[in-house]
Amino acid sequence: MANMIPVFDGHNDFLLRLYYAPDRRDLIWLKGEGRGHLDLPRMKRGGFAGGMFAIYVPSPQKERGSVDDRMDQPSYDLPLPPPVPASAALNVAMAMAGHLAWMERSSDGAFRLVRDAAGIETAMRDGVVSGIMHMEGAEAIAPDLDMLHVFHALGLRSLGPVWSRPTAFGHGVPFRFPSSPDTGPGLTDSGRRLIRECNALKIMVDLSHMNEKGFDDVARITDAPLVATHSNAHAVTPSARNLTDRQLDVIRDSDGMVGLNFATVFLREDGRRAPEVGWEPVLRHLDHLIGRLGEDRVGFGSDFDGAVVPEGIGDVTGLPALQDALRRHGYDDALIEKLCWRNWVAVLRRTWGG
Repeated sequence: MANMIPVFDGHNDFLLRLYYAPDRRDLIWLKGEGRGHLDLPRMKRGGFAGGMFAIYVPSPQKERGSVDDRMDQPSYDLPLPPPVPASAALNVAMAMAGHLAWMERSSDGAFRLVRDAAGIETAMRDGVVSGIMHMEGAEAIAPDLDMLHVFHALGLRSLGPVWSRPTAFGHGVPFRFPSSPDTGPGLTDSGRRLIRECNALKIMVDLSHMNEKGFDDVARITDAPLVATHSNAHAVTPSARNLTDRQLDVIRDSDGMVGLNFATVFLREDGRRAPEVGWEPVLRHLDHLIGRLGEDRVGFGSDFDGAVVPEGIGDVTGLPALQDALRRHGYDDALIEKLCWRNWVAVLRRTWGG
């Protein structure tokens, strides 16, 4: 393979794996159990320089059902599970924040929690994997926003007000294909206060999973670049989770960014999960995103450990193969380096300052 460029990733769900198996976390994180997409040894082999580690509160199993199986149909419209009470969500969120802190302590200096863009660059120079605390769905934060300040003190620097499920702050898009992202009401009054407080604290607001009206509400309120950490192009794959050209234009005009989601359901034109796809869907989405946003506003938001990804990627060790596919497609190393990490560091600096 050609020269491996380090990758900073906009979104992963590794903390959920630790949450479900806390008694095996040494094996999962430090040694690698050969499952899932991420662990520390494979991150090093794949050139994974760092990323945003999502605190995500899962719905109870009885309410989730066999969601993945239903997404293998030619079309689907999955009912959203009910909201999760803040008191229940807080216990889960704090446990995941604890796992993230443990990952740093247990790594013998190989993994570092960071809170600013300079920290990412310093970790890269030091050959250390960096992690940013991200929250996917703000269920653990009550409308008084006190816990927003607590999590910020713990290191929270990126937050999505919703994960598809409704929250006190707004409404997400259902898993629906084919569908427009215009699926319901936007932000609540509490949601508008949340966005303003995130701006004040310099917490990045993640637009992935938000419906179109919520997206527009954030765009009207925020004073920061608009960022979707793990979303794709609706013009290529008409999933409710993907962004329309109009939304991409709004992100471009804010000097924001989109992280390409590796989930096959958001890459494939038929909206299915199957990983047996070549590089063509990835390239179509990247070409479209770059054509709409410009080459300085696109990166990767893998959704590792939260989705089925193309077999050519497989797991984090497939990142060099992705880079080689981009070279064969005609992307030069300067552009690939922007996609891999430079654009993320730049937009985080524009959002957080410093």
